[in-house]
Amino acid sequence: MDKFLIEGGTPLEGEVAVSGAKNAALPILAASLLTDEKVVLTRIPDVKDIRTMEKLLAHTGARVNREQGVVTVEAAQIIKPEAPYEVVKTMRASSLVLGPLVGRCGRARVSLPGGCAIGSRPINLHVSSLERLGAKVHQEHGYIEAEAPNGLQGAEVFFDRITVTGTEDLLMAAVLASGETVINNAAREPEVVDLAELLIKMGAEITGAGTSTIRVKGVAKLHGTPHTIIPDRIEAGTFLIAGAITKGDLAVTGCIPDHLRALISKMQECGAEVTEKDPGTLRVRVKGKLRSVDVTTEEHPGFATDLQAQFMALMTQGEGISIITETIFENRFMHALELARMGANIRLEGRRAIVAGATQLSGAEVIASDLRASASLVLAGLAAQGETSVDRVYHIDRGYEKIEAKLTGAGARIRRV
Repeated sequence: MDKFLIEGGTPLEGEVAVSGAKNAALPILAASLLTDEKVVLTRIPDVKDIRTMEKLLAHTGARVNREQGVVTVEAAQIIKPEAPYEVVKTMRASSLVLGPLVGRCGRARVSLPGGCAIGSRPINLHVSSLERLGAKVHQEHGYIEAEAPNGLQGAEVFFDRITVTGTEDLLMAAVLASGETVINNAAREPEVVDLAELLIKMGAEITGAGTSTIRVKGVAKLHGTPHTIIPDRIEAGTFLIAGAITKGDLAVTGCIPDHLRALISKMQECGAEVTEKDPGTLRVRVKGKLRSVDVTTEEHPGFATDLQAQFMALMTQGEGISIITETIFENRFMHALELARMGANIRLEGRRAIVAGATQLSGAEVIASDLRASASLVLAGLAAQGETSVDRVYHIDRGYEKIEAKLTGAGARIRRV
């Protein structure tokens, strides 16, 4: 099993480039099942979750070809409208094929998703929204089975709480449904907008993506299209925090600053200098001491839950007390115990983590529990004295493309063993 060995204490300098967004690429790959024509996708990151989704598409009968960051999908025929457990057991995003398969084939059989152990991500919101569109859905032997032999019918759907994958799944189901579908309390994340833009290029009629109300007028057929995935805002945010925690001078290139406003605001508040250097480039510098600030995770455009663990690592270096409140997932503080092994002073109180700083972190052997927790431990290792060993880095490989090579290019002393 691979691990990272990190020798801390070196400020990061130079440039680091951002890859395409994994969380945008996954639903967009699933959306390629909605047409029998070619969908050509550029800037697809080469990470484990993407490879798993490619295997899943191939299992359904689609032809999938990857060449130098470009993935071509041609689902001329869907032979098996299913997502079997053995293919998707390591990936939460398996539920994203539920909507496209029911919408196009009238039936789907999808294994309940696996992936990170960061709390409940109930699929009931996906199920209830499909039922509103007329599908008959039931659970059996660990699978969700849905049928709509006469096609889906447009309807008004109100999500009890904001769900990104639920919004994406329903959006893909609705584009081939008869009539109009209105999605209320929809997720506003950039990844939802990117999916909608792809679907519009394919011939879908969608308005309101990026707002809390999305309207979809169903069409009879979608066609193929080229599309370029947006930059990964979580990877960009992770690199910004890496520059700050090492008190370096780092330029993060190929990002969209508007997707990172909540993080940028908090970083500036804690004493990091974050500026837009060129279009698509953010520069982070830390000249003096960092200050502690409070953070509460929220749905977009609030502070992203996927950056909470990394920001907690940064707050171990802030002077004072930081209160970090996690409102999205109820079990997303497992990295706190590993940070404490490195000398961090963190107390957990339910959905709050109280971080007292600044503390000098020291290298230790730590274990990653999930994708973003692994990133936080890498960041802590970059700031720590001595050597840090991060085990189970297969978690980080699910969502970060060649992270050790990118960090090494900016001066980090990190290697995979």
